[in-house]
Amino acid sequence: MTRYLYSRWDGTRDPFDLTADEALDQLQQLMMEGLDAQQALEWMRRHGFEMAGMDFRVMGVEELLQELRRQAREQMAPYNMDEVFDERRRRLDEILDREEAAQREQSGLESADWNDFRQRRDQLPERLSQAIERFRDHRWKDESAGDDFRELLEEIDDVRELEEFHAQNRRQLRGPQSLSFEEAVELMRRIQQMSQLAQDLMEGNFEQIDFDALRELAGEEGVQSLMILRRMEQNLREGGYLREGEEGVELTPRALRRLGELALDDIYATLKRGRPGAHDTRHAGSGVPTIERSRAYRFGEAAHLDAIGTLRNALLRQGGEVELPLRLAPDDLEVFDTDQQTETTTVLLLDMSWSMSWSGRWPAAKRVAVAMNHLIRTRFPRDRFFTVGFYTEARELGPRELAELVWNMDDPFTNLQAGLREAQRLIDRHPSPNSQVIVVTDGQPTAYYVGQELRVEWPSGFGGISPRASYHTLREVRRLTAKGITINTFMLDDSPELLRFVASMTRINKGRAFYSTPEHLGEFVMVDYLSQKRRKIK
Repeated sequence: MTRYLYSRWDGTRDPFDLTADEALDQLQQLMMEGLDAQQALEWMRRHGFEMAGMDFRVMGVEELLQELRRQAREQMAPYNMDEVFDERRRRLDEILDREEAAQREQSGLESADWNDFRQRRDQLPERLSQAIERFRDHRWKDESAGDDFRELLEEIDDVRELEEFHAQNRRQLRGPQSLSFEEAVELMRRIQQMSQLAQDLMEGNFEQIDFDALRELAGEEGVQSLMILRRMEQNLREGGYLREGEEGVELTPRALRRLGELALDDIYATLKRGRPGAHDTRHAGSGVPTIERSRAYRFGEAAHLDAIGTLRNALLRQGGEVELPLRLAPDDLEVFDTDQQTETTTVLLLDMSWSMSWSGRWPAAKRVAVAMNHLIRTRFPRDRFFTVGFYTEARELGPRELAELVWNMDDPFTNLQAGLREAQRLIDRHPSPNSQVIVVTDGQPTAYYVGQELRVEWPSGFGGISPRASYHTLREVRRLTAKGITINTFMLDDSPELLRFVASMTRINKGRAFYSTPEHLGEFVMVDYLSQKRRKIK
């Protein structure tokens, strides 16, 4: 039974926070799409995500920015700034009128001071800030006019900022209500606060953000989202899932194991005992006890005794009062069932051509590769399992590389022949009585080798095939078949040309072919692999 312990929050952990396991669960969903750890973290920050098990969506930076922009538009929409500077302009004109009168009286119309004043006033700029700036160093004849000008000069920074603010937001400031100078400054400060928040969000300066200001603008949901985003990477590091690598943030070995477990959980969520394909072997041999089910003991077989089941049978047989010591009869014996297992060498050929990026094919195929790698390395450690990616060429993929793998955008062709060659090389290096190749693909071959020369070939016409690529690939299938290697193919597309090609492969190799949608690919592959653990591959 699950137990929960509640206590008063001591301020050491945000009430809305994402644990390391929860953060990695979110991260792996994006990494299955082909992002690396750093890209997945950035995606989560920018676009947000649903918190599993909670009726709460973490708002990403883009959503928070959209909310800030919406608030800014709403705050500016009712107003215009057509008359904002009128009162200050009138004050400047009145000050200059008084100074002009003093100049006439004290200096005369022929003096240098009068000529300087008239030149400044006659060439007064249209912008108020520039007009005020023009008289900053003027020697005032009217002292009271000079005092009033200096008061006006103290506002020049606000005037200049308002002019820039109006120029930048002219389209939003077209409402029916005219703002006074003071009201415009207040509105500008609010919008500037929003802009600073937006800049901090875009630059990832989460620690500098004022939560009170964010709460006022984006609500409690925005604050809670930012608290989660702010600690997400730190929680992953503290949980042992992220570390600093040579090229930036990378997953730790612990994280890779956890990703395999999560992928298995996704795939096994729909599996049940007894689905088609789970064929038990009739071969005798050592087995692994399966504690989920037990049965009556049969004479002569290895006995993995189910003590509880055996005692229960004895008690039921006696009925009524039980005499001690309890005596057992042969028919009381209950044993755990066993699964007879063999060793295998398995190579998973993963299509990495560009078309795998369509219709959800790549995440499904990648999830299978990660899950099978984890399953075999943990549950069947004596087995040998390899993953080979094939596109225009083919190469072996290491366990760490699988987590951040993406389809190959630069090579649009499908070289299954190269993949089969690489699979045969790996099986030759690691032989076992049972060797199999599992192919996950969505298209017929369009690239091949003749000797060491790589060739590519587009299909001949709509719905056609690539005849030479198909021919050389089927030759490779015959080589593997001659070595007793079984090829099972899982197709993620039901195009006629692919079906025809895979049918030819199956006739040659006597393996099996399955058509599957991306949603059910994991079921087919995992059930098929486990079934191979229970019988000899002829």
